[in-house]
Amino acid sequence: MSASAKIKTLTPSEVRARKGGTPLVVLTAYATPTAQMMDAHCDIVLVGDSVGMVVHGLPDTLGVTMEMMCLHGAAVKRGLEQAMMVVDMPFGSYEESPEQAFRSAARLMRETGAAAVKLEGGVSMEETIRFLTSRSIPVMAHVGLTPQAINTLGGYAVQGRGEDRDRVMADAKAVEDAGAFSVVLEKVPESLANEITDAVSIPTIGIGASAQCDGQVLVVDDMLGLFTAFKPKFAKRYATLGVDGEKAIAKYAQEVRDRSFPAPEHVFADEVKKK
Repeated sequence: MSASAKIKTLTPSEVRARKGGTPLVVLTAYATPTAQMMDAHCDIVLVGDSVGMVVHGLPDTLGVTMEMMCLHGAAVKRGLEQAMMVVDMPFGSYEESPEQAFRSAARLMRETGAAAVKLEGGVSMEETIRFLTSRSIPVMAHVGLTPQAINTLGGYAVQGRGEDRDRVMADAKAVEDAGAFSVVLEKVPESLANEITDAVSIPTIGIGASAQCDGQVLVVDDMLGLFTAFKPKFAKRYATLGVDGEKAIAKYAQEVRDRSFPAPEHVFADEVKKK
């Protein structure tokens, strides 16, 4: 296949069919340039509500709005040609009722061009997921640690240990039964992630879960080392762009102050030199 040949974008049903196959590669994106960088390498690009923390400086994801998700989703879409785009539904946009969830999801898909939406919750969201999927809105589910529920979960602790194991398994099976085409497993014990992956017919996408999941997702700012406020255990840093960027900015500031920048090659003469 030539380098210029366009690779067909995955559909939600094709993602579902990848169960047990080559692991799905998923990264978050919030802007056009990063979307362009990952387009050729990722199966799915997720416009995550983590944008609130890594881009807007919020303490958690609870302050993220529909307007923010629509804005960033549209920006990411402009940078994609082949990766499938999924957009997170923000806190408060779907929990009230299936009808509210449909209105919010329809708006997100209409204004961003997303192929699907992602929402958090298992058994409690089963009716909503079934309502959406029966009305042509593909849903990626999210169980285990659900960041929008940190106030009821008591923080960002690992979920599914001990007696809590059955709850997380029940959540995964509930979203499968409701029609989700895949499910994110966040911050659950490795053995439980393996059990869920074996137990459900839809792809599991791990983040702090297990290498045996059907795919993996990371926050791009974590893996590139751009977000440096803290580093989750499950986030491997493949680069240190935050540190490198700060060094570059410090060098620029020094050169401005000592007047070595701009140099002659960066300024313009009164007349254009004749060739």
